[in-house]
Amino acid sequence: MNHKVAFSFADGKTLFFPVQANEILLDAALRNGINIPLDCREGVCGTCQGRCESGDYSQDYVDEEALSSLDLAQRKMLTCQTRVTSDATFYFDFASSLCNAAKPAQRLGKVCEVQPVSDSTAIVYLQLDQPLDFLPGQYARLSIPGTAHQRSYSFANRPGNRLQFLIRLLPDGVMSNYVRERCQVGDELLLEAPLGAFYLRQVARPLVLVAGGTGLSALLGMLDELVARGCEQPVHLYYGVRSAADLCEAERIKAYAETLPGFRYTEVLSDPSPQWTGKRGYLTDHFEVAELRDTTADMYVCGPPPMVESIKQWRQDQGLECVQLYYEKFTESNI
Repeated sequence: MNHKVAFSFADGKTLFFPVQANEILLDAALRNGINIPLDCREGVCGTCQGRCESGDYSQDYVDEEALSSLDLAQRKMLTCQTRVTSDATFYFDFASSLCNAAKPAQRLGKVCEVQPVSDSTAIVYLQLDQPLDFLPGQYARLSIPGTAHQRSYSFANRPGNRLQFLIRLLPDGVMSNYVRERCQVGDELLLEAPLGAFYLRQVARPLVLVAGGTGLSALLGMLDELVARGCEQPVHLYYGVRSAADLCEAERIKAYAETLPGFRYTEVLSDPSPQWTGKRGYLTDHFEVAELRDTTADMYVCGPPPMVESIKQWRQDQGLECVQLYYEKFTESNI
């Protein structure tokens, strides 16, 4: 039985390849043209090390000089000694170019639906001829028809051949104008994917998911994956936007409560109308500090840079080093 393995690199590139039953991971990578740096191939030098982010594996031999007991506890591994026993994801703290890895795939997708989901947001659906592999939370770079411009958007769904992208409609932007004025079912868009080092890791602790604006897109993909996998850990989604008109995908989010035991949802408006009766202010005003102090958790944050930086500072101020933070900043183009 083959297993599907993803290698993710520090430059945000991710490569997928099959690994045969009981095959050494390094051998499978080399066979698929991914030349991981190596030296001894005996589990001694540590040159080929990475970290398993999800999945199950074993190692034949690891010298204590190559990986310490703490390294092993943190799921660090040597590709020359690793055998996977499930689909798995591994991260390497160097650029993919160091191992002469191929560029991310370029694929053509056809617009099959455009769905307005709020006053300021739409979902664009693309259909591919063949399924695209990516890790939930990653993004694609889309070429905008009729222009020389590209824009990056997170996948709002699990891997497959029907893709979703949550797109904010700016008053005047290249993608925004295309979606509003020219986009038609059947249009072809070139996309480069998968990209990004922000993705769902092995779930072994409670999850806190934090979205600002269309940063919700990446977290919707993660939530879909959690539903498909089955998740026994509690999940709390925080969603912050300016006004109630900017909230979107309410029914979809509500449905997660029916399929994910322990799912909770908190929405926060930074500039609400007087009629708003829900939570207002900044997301950090509403995080449950006492709960986070009592448990270890993984926090995934996706949104504009000021929001991400404020959450990083809040975590430091609260002394919550026990909370593992993963984040993705995005800057919305105004052209």
